[in-house]
Amino acid sequence: MADSSPTPDPRQLLGMKGAHQTTSLWKLRLQLMKPITWIPLIWGVVCGAASSGHFTWTWEHVLESSLCMLLAGPLMAGYTQTMNDYYDREIDAINEPYRPIPSGAIPLGQVVAQIWILLAGGLGAAFLLDRWAGHPWPVMSALTLGGAFVSYIYSAPPLKLKRNGWLGNYALGASYIALPWWAGQALFGTLTPEVMFWTLIYSLAGLGIAVVNDFKSVEGDRQLGLQSLPVMFGVDRAAQICVTMIDLFQITIAIYLVSLGEHLYASLLLLLVIPQITFQDMYFLRDPLGNDVKYQASAQPFLVLGMLVAALALGRHAL
Repeated sequence: MADSSPTPDPRQLLGMKGAHQTTSLWKLRLQLMKPITWIPLIWGVVCGAASSGHFTWTWEHVLESSLCMLLAGPLMAGYTQTMNDYYDREIDAINEPYRPIPSGAIPLGQVVAQIWILLAGGLGAAFLLDRWAGHPWPVMSALTLGGAFVSYIYSAPPLKLKRNGWLGNYALGASYIALPWWAGQALFGTLTPEVMFWTLIYSLAGLGIAVVNDFKSVEGDRQLGLQSLPVMFGVDRAAQICVTMIDLFQITIAIYLVSLGEHLYASLLLLLVIPQITFQDMYFLRDPLGNDVKYQASAQPFLVLGMLVAALALGRHAL
């Protein structure tokens, strides 16, 4: 099938807002999988491996972690994003009508097939990792099934958690922070209740990040009755709630690191919060609708670096 544009559009390939339309089927499939969203999950696996305290730079561990990143990013995040686009096709027809499904560029039957293929690939990768790591209980498969279930109830009726700004965004935040962290932790070490608890606390900062994505679709959400935070509280107040959660729960993690005696790592984490607060004031709080992408690009690198700092502290404490 011929492409309508002579060269690939990077925004389209990454699944970003404002991408050019195309008729190339493989580009449409990739756009549905939103590769830009794979990065935090891949990073979460890195953090989990670091916090396990047992990752070593051997070929075996590098290959294991690479397969785990493939599982978390292209396979399961791709599954989640494709399914979300499938169930959000009415909302996207209002907010982003150029997307592959509402524009009619890809048949719904092919979208459904892509969802199942990605899920099967994820479960296969998880099974292989369990065998490779010698797990007596299939923890990687369980995490993959759990993530697939959360993804389904987030996007699909009758529950469709994304209708509720709090539940939906926390499910999204936990899926992007806690779940891949648990996978990396379980692959190279032991997934303890303590690590699970504190990564779920960290995911409350991820809830704030997830809310940022709601600002671009506030009009469609309002029309279709979805209770996102910008719809419930208004744009300005929701922006304030969003940044408060991002900052507050990172500071909470820093206090926890102090309680473990990891003062240097706690200090580094707090230092990384400062530029986030600066960019929140410069961009997001002044114009949440116009500066959401600019804010994410400038502030989120400090958030993800903070995750690694916390992971290294936990890994050091585990040894």
